[in-house]
Amino acid sequence: MLAKYKIEYAVPFSRHDQPHQHVTQEPVACEEFLSELLEHGFKIHAVLHEGVALPAPEFDSMIKKAAGLLAARRICRSLGIDLGDAFHRFG
Repeated sequence: MLAKYKIEYAVPFSRHDQPHQHVTQEPVACEEFLSELLEHGFKIHAVLHEGVALPAPEFDSMIKKAAGLLAARRICRSLGIDLGDAFHRFG
């Protein structure tokens, strides 16, 4: 069975990048994993949906959502609030 979402990314090392893949069936899980990649500075090469690379606008939208999740987690950590309160207070 073909994974619904596949993320191709690389872990940067001093002289080369180590390529990796992550697969999931859920778009929310995909966005959460992308937010982890953003937080750690890993290189995101592609996001594929059912084996086809996402078009640039959809890719950008998914990255924007992942960045929002990352920001929300950091707000929660800094203010000592839960994710629901962060989204209610800050959108």
